[in-house]
Amino acid sequence: MIAHLRSYISTFLLVLALNTSAQDYSISGRVVDAQNQPLSLVNIVLSKSVVDDLKSSSGFTIIKGTATNDDGSFRFKNLEAGSYKVVATIIGFETFEQVIVLTGQLDLKTIALRELSESLDEVTIIAKKPTITRKPDRLIFNVENTALIEGNTLGVLKSTPGVIVSEGGINIKSAPAAVYINNRKVQLTQDELIQLLESAPANSIKSVEVITNPPANYDADSGSVINIIMSKNLVTGYRGSVETKYTQGVFPSYNGATNHYFKNNKINLNLNYSYTNRKINRDQDDSVNFLDDNNTIDQIWRSNVNRNTWSETHKLNLNFDYYLDDKNTLSLTSTGLYTPYFKYQIKNNTDIFDANQNFLSSFAADNLSRDKKYNIGSDLIFRHEFENESSLTFNAHYTIYDYERDQNVFQDEQGNVNDSEFNTLANQDTQIVTGKLDYNLAIDDTSIFDAGLKYSNVNTDSDITRTNIINGQGVLDPDNTDAFKYDEKVFAAYSNYSKSWDKWDLNIGLRAEQTNIEGESVSLNETNTQDYLNWFPNASLSHQVSDDVNIYGSYKRSITRPSYTNLNPFTFFINENTVVLGNPNLIPTYRDHYKIGINFLEYFTVEAYYMNYDGDIVELPRQDNQTNIVAFTPVNLDKKVDYGFDFAFDYYELSDWNISFVTSFYNISEEANFGESFVELNQWANYSELSNNLFLLKDRSLNINLTLTWVGKNLQQFQIVEDRLVSELSISKSIFNKKAIISLVVEDIFNFQDYESSINYLNQSSARFDDVDNRFVRIGFRYNFGNTKLNTNERTTDVEERERLKDLN
Repeated sequence: MIAHLRSYISTFLLVLALNTSAQDYSISGRVVDAQNQPLSLVNIVLSKSVVDDLKSSSGFTIIKGTATNDDGSFRFKNLEAGSYKVVATIIGFETFEQVIVLTGQLDLKTIALRELSESLDEVTIIAKKPTITRKPDRLIFNVENTALIEGNTLGVLKSTPGVIVSEGGINIKSAPAAVYINNRKVQLTQDELIQLLESAPANSIKSVEVITNPPANYDADSGSVINIIMSKNLVTGYRGSVETKYTQGVFPSYNGATNHYFKNNKINLNLNYSYTNRKINRDQDDSVNFLDDNNTIDQIWRSNVNRNTWSETHKLNLNFDYYLDDKNTLSLTSTGLYTPYFKYQIKNNTDIFDANQNFLSSFAADNLSRDKKYNIGSDLIFRHEFENESSLTFNAHYTIYDYERDQNVFQDEQGNVNDSEFNTLANQDTQIVTGKLDYNLAIDDTSIFDAGLKYSNVNTDSDITRTNIINGQGVLDPDNTDAFKYDEKVFAAYSNYSKSWDKWDLNIGLRAEQTNIEGESVSLNETNTQDYLNWFPNASLSHQVSDDVNIYGSYKRSITRPSYTNLNPFTFFINENTVVLGNPNLIPTYRDHYKIGINFLEYFTVEAYYMNYDGDIVELPRQDNQTNIVAFTPVNLDKKVDYGFDFAFDYYELSDWNISFVTSFYNISEEANFGESFVELNQWANYSELSNNLFLLKDRSLNINLTLTWVGKNLQQFQIVEDRLVSELSISKSIFNKKAIISLVVEDIFNFQDYESSINYLNQSSARFDDVDNRFVRIGFRYNFGNTKLNTNERTTDVEERERLKDLN
């Protein structure tokens, strides 16, 4: 009996041991170079066989990924029995592949990778170089596994051909660009966007798409797009970073940020927070010639204006993906901006002279505003992938935006006892709701069809109350007190088709948008409505004439809707003689963009373009020669035309040095009817940019970038803006075994970034010099911790409607 019992127990324990072992199969190993030195950061990808034929390269599906530790080791745990393929890759070494049959705990021992040679007999070299692919509607700059990804995302954009990064923002040549990450629009202010890209590591970037002719699935107001494509995250684990930056311009500014990433087989989580404390200075010299009825000078007003801005901003970004299964993914993305402290001070000192330069009088005006605002936008995204190479994506978005301003203005007129003082309270509450459905179908290996629907609704409630201070008492000013309600609904549908065959590439699309707008001024008892249906076609075609010559052409129609603040009829007083007015009668701007080009000898590109703007929205300073008031008012121009020729040279043959040069000769003409007469102005200009990027030291841990941008004399909104040179020197050095980076940035090296502008048409005559706080030195430090080998899919998601949220100043 006891013998039988022992036999049963032994058998049970053996079966239990076998079962336990079967649930704990693993694959491990160690990667070294030819000198038997361990290689860290080697990408190890594990694929499982889904067919019986192990020789079939298409019979494996990627299931896990990791990277080797500092000693070169790696390990995959919790595997099932079966056939697997192990692939090891790292820059500068040949790829290792091995197919295995797993029946237990397998130790691959030592995997020795052979270093690639730079000799002419070899096809590949030690480090990949950036490559450029030109398609009919875009330029694709491939940077994955290149030395460029050792910096930050903004540094990659600076090295991308045709992309201009300056204090004014991010442009494609001279036109502002909408920035997308993984095909999702980033809706932040220019300062916040640059801050986000500076803090985002570039090692997860696969490519940058410079889209000059966006297809129909992009919003109709996305005239030009920069789309940053991130590599797919295969590595599980946690990593994080902390960083700080100190900027010394006229005044010091401080920034601190922390970033955290976590991924396992079911979830992917990114959480980023930053805090910025800064003070910005701006000096401005104005001269306005007020004219008499004969358009001769009556009085000359010369003003010195000093603007200081103090602010504290908190920014939080959350990205969460939950993988329901292989075909379904649920994602939540949220971006929050909170500014609890914002102080805006304007000090104006104005001297008044007659036509013979004799002094008449002067006044001083002090404007002090305190603001509070927050902006929270969230997206819920569901994506389903079908078996037939198609996918369906649903995106629901909600934004809440709240803005408050408390303004006090005191104007002291020399020798006048009737000095003026008033207080203004302004509020704006905006809510945005959107829903979007996109369907994508890969018809075959050469053609893709897209279709989708979108609905958006924007509701804005704003009010302003002005109180005049008379003998120390507040008296309500009903003429400058109002409330404004705005409601906008947009229904959109699109389809897009792309096809590649032989040496041709074609992309055609059509988008339709029905817009319904209602704006109501409560005190004026006025309601303005706009209802319109617009069609937005796009098309592009390219032909590879030979290995060295590619020709292409494109056309796109796009729209720019007025900002909600511009439609607001309120009057905002900078002082008693300078005001900002809204215009509820604004209509959208429509742009038709034509382009033809040729790319030859790999490095050279020549393009000719023509852009026609119907009803371009501009904010014009209009002087009233009777009241001596200058009013900044948004208006629709009758017509604007921008045409020119672009020449580009991109050289990326060396892994340690690259250079990009682009120059554009263009003409802008603007036409408008101001009632008393019709005005037409035009101006030829030149825009040139030279960018050098250099990697030094054996491990390429020292990066130097010098970018020079020349903006020649040009026409902007009926103003002639004089020449200026934008310059930036950036230096970064990896330290602590590439776990930390120190950086130095010097802006406006030659002190030629400030600019002069002038107005001279009809009865308008003025000049201005702007000394912007753009000459600074910035030092930074970032330290990475946790699993620093982990790649991420960091992104920011938002909707087009948020871009038109503007402050009330």
